[in-house]
Amino acid sequence: MGKARAARKWAAAAALGGGGAGLLGGTVIAILFAEAMLAKRTIGEPVGQAPDADGIYGDGPGDPISFVVLGDSTACGLGVDTAEETPGGLLAAGLASLSDRPVRLSVAAFSGAETQHLEDQVDQALAVEPDVALIIIGANDVTHRTLPSDSVRLLVQGVRRLREAGCQVVVGTCPDLGTVEPLAFPLRQLARTWSRRLAAVQTIAVVENGARTVSLGSLLGPEFAAAPRELFGPDRFHPSAAGYASAAVALLPSIAAAIGYWPEDEDADTPLGEGQILPISYAAVRAARSAGTEVAAADVAGHERGPRGRWALLRRRPHRQVEVREKTG
Repeated sequence: MGKARAARKWAAAAALGGGGAGLLGGTVIAILFAEAMLAKRTIGEPVGQAPDADGIYGDGPGDPISFVVLGDSTACGLGVDTAEETPGGLLAAGLASLSDRPVRLSVAAFSGAETQHLEDQVDQALAVEPDVALIIIGANDVTHRTLPSDSVRLLVQGVRRLREAGCQVVVGTCPDLGTVEPLAFPLRQLARTWSRRLAAVQTIAVVENGARTVSLGSLLGPEFAAAPRELFGPDRFHPSAAGYASAAVALLPSIAAAIGYWPEDEDADTPLGEGQILPISYAAVRAARSAGTEVAAADVAGHERGPRGRWALLRRRPHRQVEVREKTG
């Protein structure tokens, strides 16, 4: 079965509420579950707490933009020392600079969170009437044996609730766990396959429900593999400050574009080829392999769907020098 076709089937199973066991076969699932248990033992439990990054960033005129961050330890910035080094802090400061408005950051993410915890985080997020939300979740689903179809079904529920409340949503898809140093072959290759597959299914489901994704896979891939001492933190699992900054650089343009502070029709700095508009399942598989690739809904000749499903646009937005606005409250 082709990777795009497999991702499409898993996404369909998530939409229908199925567990997805039939798509893998019992023997394969048993092996994956056993390997996931070994991964959990190898990595260990998270240590420490992420800095409290909640607050106001920037001091421009107008009402603050309400920005919420949901997800797991990567979303909340476990492993760094200051609020300004967390993904939320970096992105809030960048968004304040791009918009010339203050940004109120609220972080509902917490270390150890799985997608099953997203419902409570969405409850917390909706209480502050968010304008835009970032979700990074899925790595713990891999190490806790949650099937992708179940994980994505829960993600879709959260995305739908946020979109129904008028909040724009950007999802940083599951990182490539095949770059985690403590994992040895063949577990490392299995982790890479499993996490990329989850990222592709996340992309299909999220775009189908009115949000956009940015691939984090290879931001924790070739760059991290080449410089693990710089881009991984002391536990060799969570990113360092430099690693979080690398992810924030890729995420900021998409978050800003979602609320109108980055041009949607901007040319990509690194073309993905002539076929930038693809069926969503093909776009999802391609994005899972390419660092910082955004996937959003598109249309062809006025049609949202073609013979192979919804059309999707892949792009890499150009990076800009952004003056960082500090936390002011």
